[in-house]
Amino acid sequence: MDKKILLSEGELPAKWYNILPDLPEELLPPLNPATGKPLTPDDLLPIFPMALIEQEVSQERWIEIPDDILRAYRLWRPTPLVRAYALEEHLGTPARIHYKNESFSPLEAINPIPRRSPGLLQQAGGRSEAYHRTGAGQRALAFACNLFGLKCTSGHLRQDGGDHPRP
Repeated sequence: MDKKILLSEGELPAKWYNILPDLPEELLPPLNPATGKPLTPDDLLPIFPMALIEQEVSQERWIEIPDDILRAYRLWRPTPLVRAYALEEHLGTPARIHYKNESFSPLEAINPIPRRSPGLLQQAGGRSEAYHRTGAGQRALAFACNLFGLKCTSGHLRQDGGDHPRP
């Protein structure tokens, strides 16, 4: 009974899997808090570059991973997938459940990958700065910004709900 799946570097995926096309129903669109109507790309452009917006709303099942991100992945990838036999038994499911062991990441258990893609896409969209509003993931964002040559800014919420940027 194998517990770990180990891939060679040559087996690293070159595409991200997008679950949206496989959902039984289309998700309701996020709403613009100012208007209560579905967000449009124009609403998001002040915050995100178009490449990131397109990736978020894509109905393509497989999305190519940009070469710069693939090169960054190779710093610590692939990480092992570990089978969660005890969880499968507890749930009484015939499904095979695996989790990624991210302890091999340069940021310990924090996975910088979700921060890398936006970092690269911000750069590709002509942006020179990435901003993170919460405490979670700030180290990952700083790491990604360093890799892709972006200025990293974080912030905290003011009493009135606005942001105070913090360098």
